[in-house]
Amino acid sequence: MIARGCSVAETAEHICRHAERLAPGVICSVVRIDHEGIIHPLAGLNVPAVYSAALDGLAIGPSVGSCGTAAHFRVPVAVSDIFTDPLWREYQYFADLLFSAKGIKACWSSPILQSDGRVLGAFGFYYRENRGPTNEEKTLVAECIDLCALALEREEVRAENHRLAYSDILTGLGNRASFMKTLEERAESGGEAFAILLLDIDHLERFNQALGHEAGDRLIREVGETFAQISAPAKVFRIDADEFALLIDEGDAELALSRISSTALETIPKLSQRSGSSSLPLSISCGGALSDQPARCDVPALLQRANLALHHAKQTARGTFVLYHEGISSTIAHEFRVLQTLTSALAEDRVEAHYQPIVNLDTHEIVGLEALCRIRTQSGQIIQAGQFAEALQSLSMGNFLTDRMLKLVAADLRWWLDDGVPLRYVSVNISMADFGKGSLRDRVAEAFALQCVPLEHVVLEVTESVYMGESDHRVAEEIEKLRADGLLVALDDFGTGYASLTHLLNFPVDIIKIDKSFVDRMSDGGSGEIIIKALIDMADGLGMRIVAEGVETTDQATRLQRLGCRLAQGYLFGYPADREKTTEILRLGTPQ
Repeated sequence: MIARGCSVAETAEHICRHAERLAPGVICSVVRIDHEGIIHPLAGLNVPAVYSAALDGLAIGPSVGSCGTAAHFRVPVAVSDIFTDPLWREYQYFADLLFSAKGIKACWSSPILQSDGRVLGAFGFYYRENRGPTNEEKTLVAECIDLCALALEREEVRAENHRLAYSDILTGLGNRASFMKTLEERAESGGEAFAILLLDIDHLERFNQALGHEAGDRLIREVGETFAQISAPAKVFRIDADEFALLIDEGDAELALSRISSTALETIPKLSQRSGSSSLPLSISCGGALSDQPARCDVPALLQRANLALHHAKQTARGTFVLYHEGISSTIAHEFRVLQTLTSALAEDRVEAHYQPIVNLDTHEIVGLEALCRIRTQSGQIIQAGQFAEALQSLSMGNFLTDRMLKLVAADLRWWLDDGVPLRYVSVNISMADFGKGSLRDRVAEAFALQCVPLEHVVLEVTESVYMGESDHRVAEEIEKLRADGLLVALDDFGTGYASLTHLLNFPVDIIKIDKSFVDRMSDGGSGEIIIKALIDMADGLGMRIVAEGVETTDQATRLQRLGCRLAQGYLFGYPADREKTTEILRLGTPQ
């Protein structure tokens, strides 16, 4: 029976019947002892049911009847009179149950031990007369105990394998396999619609990098525990390193989705304050999907919809809940097509660097260029960076494009330097993905070193959202190292993101690029003009340069010059162009 995989209860019951046949008049029982030392009846059809029910949940101990004492001391215990023996003094109720139902007066119990000595259970013989075991019974029970030990050990292994297969080791929650099994079973049952809620810890890697993996693991456990408390009695699963899942099976699943996600979004971020890591703000994103009516749904499709909703929340509005709708699929499909376009362009060498002049407003001299990424389609059309900006949030894609642009700019700079073309610097845009990889400094140095281009000719442009969004100062530290290598750093699109003036004290840069929106709002005494004047004065005091972006009219250029702005770029001075066209402009020294 053990070899065939019969259940441990069925096997133990068969052993009891076998023992009772060979020992006439004896009533046999087997109890299991769990890891906490709690007794659970396993087999013994002839033992009074009311007695077994009373025994279930009792803890073993030094004076807990025959079975509890034998299991505690790991030695056989024979009690010839259960009404007078001290081991049964506290359990006369149990003795009365045995006697009134079966006339039992004595009990002999032997521990069932694992190979390492841990107690697995107890094997009991109950007698209707005041006596202990005979020698023949001792031999019989010894064989029965060996068989019970085999069966219980096998059951322990099976239970442990099941736990490992369906439980998350870190949190003790169900894992992905358990979630999928639960989801499939619920879908097959039909009935009312249900819902899936996915919860993701935003930027978990920051906690691991800043505080260590032990602190990160502790945070994961706390998030799991809190989410489970919020969602009770529904069961929570950990299905990925930073992701949890919940099956919501209530009357109004959509209302429950909203309620649970709202509570989670409000409660879980407070865990960072409780754990003393408030310097690293904790946020979560949630995505959910409702099953179709009737509920015998396509489980993979439902899970995909929930994943798309979570992805949409993380990409567009971290720290919020998004419920799946058809429009999300269209958005994701568009993103996928863009990624395909970029992937093929990289593979087929259709990524190009185009350059827009940066001029001195006083002399109209070209002092620098901004390198802009362009994709040439297979038909020869040019795709501008704005059309694939979202794809740059992908860690791998952002890194691939930056590496290609660094390579192209370094080669073009080398060509211009060798040709004697007058040029001070070229600026290259850097994305958040480049800082996430953690090797930006080495990648920049290597790209320009291969072309023997001094870093004094290089400016890295970083947007506010990248530069100011890292509370752990990783970005600021990396940029300071880059500046120490000799290149300059520009803060792009200033005024459109998260930066405040105090950030410029904590995260110094060399160049501030005023966003086009301020230039567009310049008029006599207009707010844009006032802000630009204040920024120019501030930059002068901090030793920083100002570049006005998006200059399209002579009037704007004149106003900027009058305000004291010396550098500008925009369509007034030239559209982005390839190396050949840019070379012609550089040789002239001024924009056409």
